[in-house]
Amino acid sequence: MRQPSAGEALASALSAEYAAIYAYGRIGVRLSGAARDAARQAEAAHRRRRDALVVQLTTAGGVVPPDRAGYALPFPVTDRASALRLAAEVEERTAAHWRAALASTTGADRDQALAALVEYAVRATRWRKIAGLTPLTVPFPGRPT
Repeated sequence: MRQPSAGEALASALSAEYAAIYAYGRIGVRLSGAARDAARQAEAAHRRRRDALVVQLTTAGGVVPPDRAGYALPFPVTDRASALRLAAEVEERTAAHWRAALASTTGADRDQALAALVEYAVRATRWRKIAGLTPLTVPFPGRPT
């Protein structure tokens, strides 16, 4: 199996950002107070990273994958508990795409991938803590289990 190019890896990460933004739309409506504020901040962070990737890929002449109208969620989001569980999973899944990009990138692109991986691993831990999920952390964030 061939390793994806840096552009392909970043395009994959962009697709993950699209999916994360979609999921946060479903998550936020099931939360209130500080958790809802945290969901809004997380969604805004994913939007900023999405926007930067679109500009970066476009400027480099790379392929910008289109956003889709909807994304399949891994389970129904029907209450606060499922929303929090999904928030942690969204961060873990998005981190996995950025972790995969580490192998294909160098320089500033690699720094970008590492920063995203760390940010999403920390956020996933925060969501797991709020949700009361264990373990709170994982040994290798973004690594397939």
